[in-house]
Formats: sequence, C-alpha cells, structure tokens
Amino acid sequence: MTKKAIHSDHAPAAIGTYSQAIQSGKTVYLSGQIPLDPTTMTLIESSIEAQIHRVFDNLKAVAEASGGSLDDIVKLNVFLTDLGHFGKVNEIMSTYFTEPYPARAAIGVAALPRSAAVEMDAILVLPD
Repeated sequence: MTKKAIHSDHAPAAIGTYSQAIQSGKTVYLSGQIPLDPTTMTLIESSIEAQIHRVFDNLKAVAEASGGSLDDIVKLNVFLTDLGHFGKVNEIMSTYFTEPYPARAAIGVAALPRSAAVEMDAILVLPD
C-alpha cells in the first residue's frame, strides 16, 4: 500500500524530519501537535486552556487536509507535563468531539518540545 504525506498551511509546519500526517489507505496517522501558532511558529504561552485549544485546532486542520475531521479520529494520545491539567483536556475536548469519542491515552511526561505543556497525536480513519 502506498503512503501519502498530508499538509495543511493552517497547522504548524513540521520542525523536523517528519510529515504533519501520513495517509496509508483509509488510515491517517497525525503527528504530534504542540500549541504552536501556525502563522508565527511560536508557542502559545498563555493559559493551559489556550494551549489545549491550539493543539485541537492544529489537529483539526491536519485532519481536514486529509479529507477527514476530528470525528474520524479513532485513537488520540495526550501528553501532559502536568497531569493536573487532565480535567481541562476533558472539558475542552468535549467541545471538539461528539460521541462516540475516540479511544484515548493520557500520559504524563517530564518535558515536551519547545517546553510545551501539552502535545497530542492521533489516528483517524477516513469515511467511505
């Protein structure tokens, strides 16, 4: 099966040797998104809520560039430098997703790129 790189100008450009997402068949693997503003490529340094929204907006842009949407995500991984923010992720996530919600893991980590407080990656399956 061939693979295809997915790119959106509405999400941050890759800052390394990776693609924003890769499509293989109907499955799209979204790379980790941190709260980078796609225009300035600077980290959103305001509240954790603003950072979480920016990450979901970045994921949404890449999902849409693939021809899908956030509702097509089947697996979401959330990485937090402070698991005390887990409740905020749940609260904000409920404004971006509808049921059935994707399977999810939330993982506490010591550090993230560019000193971000949150990062998320996902797997989505495109509709027929």
